[in-house]
Amino acid sequence: MTMPTLTPFAIASFLPGLCLAAACLFGGPWPAIAVAVITVVVFFLDKLPVRPAATQATGHRLSEVLGLAHFVLLGLSVWAMGTELPTLDKGLIIVAAGLFFGQVSNSNAHELIHRANRWAFRLGAACYSSILFGHHTSAHRLVHHIHAATEKDPATALRGEGFWAYLPRTWVGSFRAGLRAERQRHGGSAVPPPYLFYGIGAALSLGAAALLAGTSGLVGLILISLYAQAQLMLSDYVQHYGLLRKTMPDGRREPMGPAHSWNAPHWYSAAMMLNAPRHSAHHARPATAFPQLDLDAERMPMLPHSLPVMAVLALVPPLWRRVMDKRVDRWASAAPQGELMPEPA
Repeated sequence: MTMPTLTPFAIASFLPGLCLAAACLFGGPWPAIAVAVITVVVFFLDKLPVRPAATQATGHRLSEVLGLAHFVLLGLSVWAMGTELPTLDKGLIIVAAGLFFGQVSNSNAHELIHRANRWAFRLGAACYSSILFGHHTSAHRLVHHIHAATEKDPATALRGEGFWAYLPRTWVGSFRAGLRAERQRHGGSAVPPPYLFYGIGAALSLGAAALLAGTSGLVGLILISLYAQAQLMLSDYVQHYGLLRKTMPDGRREPMGPAHSWNAPHWYSAAMMLNAPRHSAHHARPATAFPQLDLDAERMPMLPHSLPVMAVLALVPPLWRRVMDKRVDRWASAAPQGELMPEPA
């Protein structure tokens, strides 16, 4: 079965947001539905034999609308913390919001910060700042895309490193590496302008939460942000686990190639996350619009399950290593040194 152009992306990315909005506004069964739609429903829809049609569409308008919807949904989620909804409903809203902002909105903000358009870039940076993670804008572009698949990249997980050890290392390391990179760009400034913007954005987000729902809103925003950040770092962990670039005879690292990122072909979770699981193609061509990213199972490492399923597996390090270490070793020995991703025809 084939679905046209941007339809799968629009449906899969907006549906969990609509369910989250209904959960905040109406309570009742909606908080549970909002969690199920972004977990159980995704799992089963990924198993359908659907193949999205090839398209040259950019998806820019869809991405911008999702970026604006981010602030509406974040505001609703925080506001709901100050209402008379039952405690269980509020807990489910925090889970659904953390999943949405960590999987859907994170993937969209990631798309926006790679755009050349200044307004789109700032919208993506503001999305990250609102969940208290603005530094990811700098760390991702200035550190990760330069040093990915090497020990110099805090977002690259080493073979044998469990997620719970990786989590604090990557958060602190990315913050520091991004700050160092921005200082170099801005002449050694103690607080470079981008980090000042991230701080102001976080302060505004916390202030808005307090105005919307008082202390409950502040606690809700912090919990949602922490959960969303953990989702983002889980994605980085899974997609870059153990795949390191080899050192060439002249001492330099081989170029980033198709064998240096994990990918997943599952259609619905890929549509929901704007093709984030097509990670090798993104690293080869970061400015390429998400609908145009491709997959090549012959040359790109494929995860045994969808990205969300593998993220859950990563929460249990012994099980994760049992599944993934042999695959890491297979690709490390089989990947040709220095192979580059081909340019699109």
